[in-house]
Amino acid sequence: MNDQEWGKFKEAFVSNVADTKIFMNGVEEYFATHPNLRRENKSVIHSTKKRIKDIDHLRDKIERKNAVGRDITPENLFHKVTDIAGVRILLLFQGHFSVVDNAIRRKIENGDWVFNESPKAFTWDPEASRFFSSFDVEVQTRDTFYTSVHYLIKPRKESHVCCEIQVRTLFEEIWGEIDHMINYPHKTDNASCKEQLMVLSKIVGAGSRLVDSIQRSIEENNL
Repeated sequence: MNDQEWGKFKEAFVSNVADTKIFMNGVEEYFATHPNLRRENKSVIHSTKKRIKDIDHLRDKIERKNAVGRDITPENLFHKVTDIAGVRILLLFQGHFSVVDNAIRRKIENGDWVFNESPKAFTWDPEASRFFSSFDVEVQTRDTFYTSVHYLIKPRKESHVCCEIQVRTLFEEIWGEIDHMINYPHKTDNASCKEQLMVLSKIVGAGSRLVDSIQRSIEENNL
């Protein structure tokens, strides 16, 4: 892509990103404050993050996707690139995922949001696969050791505005941040880094199971 072509994408981005940002802010506010996400007067959500895709990373993504035939143009940019806006929901306990999933589906049932595509759970862990299979999400195994559940939502079906919601535990967030630092926007060829990320993913999986066990102990003993 030459600079003139990229200039047209930048113009399309600047012209349309405001509506997307407003929708993203509302989504993040819902998860940060809504009483439906509280249990025993405490939010099941540890914290939230939101972001609009960095414009340099956007250019790189467009070039990569078009190289494999995606045909992204300035006119269809916000329809084809569905992660321009993102909200991340971080949980202490994987067991609280059901509360977040139910909250999202209530918004869908009430007509406040629509799914742009079916929700997906990405994981490498057979135990996590079994857990997510009990929900109405498509479970996909990834050999990258990535674990997260993704929802793509819009305010209405025909809208160009889309927001990606990612739900994961704090342990999974640690792995994701380190993986992002090493592998984004381009994957590393360093064998040591790949091996270390694999080991870290196993530690993360064990840590997530341990904190869920602690939660169950607290509930069973009324602590």
